[in-house]
Amino acid sequence: MTLEGVPGLEVDPLLDDPATRIVVCCGAGGVGKTTTAAALGVRAAERGRKVVVLTIDPARRLAQSMGIDQLDNVPRRVDGIEGDGELHAMMLDMKRTFDEIVEAHADPERARAILGNPFYQSLSAGFAGTQEYMAMEKLGQLRSREEWDLIVVDTPPSRSALDFLDAPKRLGSFLDGTFIKLLMAPAKVGGRAGMKFLNVGMSMMTGTLGKLLGGQLLRDVQTFVAAMDTMFGGFRTRADATYRLLQAPGTAFLVVAAPERDALREAAYFVERLAAERMPLAGLVLNRVHGSGAAALSAERALAAAENLEEGRIVDQGPGKTGVRGPEATSPEPGAPRTTAALPDAAATTTDVTSVVNTDVTAPPAVAELTAGLLRLHAERMQVLAREKRTRDRFAALHPEVAVAEVPALPGDVHDLAGLRAIGDRLAAGRH
Repeated sequence: MTLEGVPGLEVDPLLDDPATRIVVCCGAGGVGKTTTAAALGVRAAERGRKVVVLTIDPARRLAQSMGIDQLDNVPRRVDGIEGDGELHAMMLDMKRTFDEIVEAHADPERARAILGNPFYQSLSAGFAGTQEYMAMEKLGQLRSREEWDLIVVDTPPSRSALDFLDAPKRLGSFLDGTFIKLLMAPAKVGGRAGMKFLNVGMSMMTGTLGKLLGGQLLRDVQTFVAAMDTMFGGFRTRADATYRLLQAPGTAFLVVAAPERDALREAAYFVERLAAERMPLAGLVLNRVHGSGAAALSAERALAAAENLEEGRIVDQGPGKTGVRGPEATSPEPGAPRTTAALPDAAATTTDVTSVVNTDVTAPPAVAELTAGLLRLHAERMQVLAREKRTRDRFAALHPEVAVAEVPALPGDVHDLAGLRAIGDRLAAGRH
């Protein structure tokens, strides 16, 4: 099915353009961002570019599909790439990235104190928004090295696609917040005045927090804040720099979605947010779009035909309405019942089904049962197609300016480079 009046997404020109340095695949969870990012990386590399794919997918499917035993925080070259380019892949290690920041921006003694602090260990392992923030930190590191022509980013599998853009600001707000500033104040005041401030000005707050969080946790937080004091400004500065990088002309966002209501609603929110933040949107990748080789046979007619077969009679077959039979339909002997030989085979196509509906036949019970089942399956497929089309049309009506590439659904999972190439081919050909 096509989206009339909607511009097509030109994938190959985007990947071939040397000015394109970063491609960010974003969208709701479970829509195929990881597969799309990997397929784009393979296609760009095989068209001559030196590419690194950064994934944050915990399922490690990217490593499996690229033939790498394990991905980690270090880019690893992928073997089997055809052409003159190179493909490297890596998986974000959130805690290791945080550790690298501490090691790079603190003296050895302070770094050891921070890395051994229990609150830091908890923060670096799972604080809300840390994964998204570290993804942007790692993107900034990769871009600053000027080692790759193209960086393809698979954004984290967050509750919301917007978390990737919001996390740096949220973490920056936390580090700049009143709570942190109060905890930092005694260390900044120093000496007797600092102790007096701590004992008088913070006694109520620390007493309350000590009851809520536990005295040891509060002491760990205060120790962490004191050690991190000189680094807090750096977090905000780097987050702002990466944000500007995402707004730069060399960056392209691809919003990935499935043709389902919730996924496309999330995609619409993201499109609007990118426009508000002046970030360059290349287009929408509509994944797992269903199709049919017999779309002319409606769901209603298929269901009616199935009911007729199950009731042992054929209707809508008046004089002159005999349709085109399938190539394997046989001519019966005079006086014998007419059947279609192709249908008992479970591999019968929807073309065969259409032939049965259009042909005046009286089928044996076994053939009629199988044919009715195929007709009902076809009706379900056509209902899915109709629902997907309504959802896509609704998105297109809201955002007619967004270029779209439709990727037909595959019969199985992608598990190797050949599968990623097939996805890349479909992306390039999927100008709706």
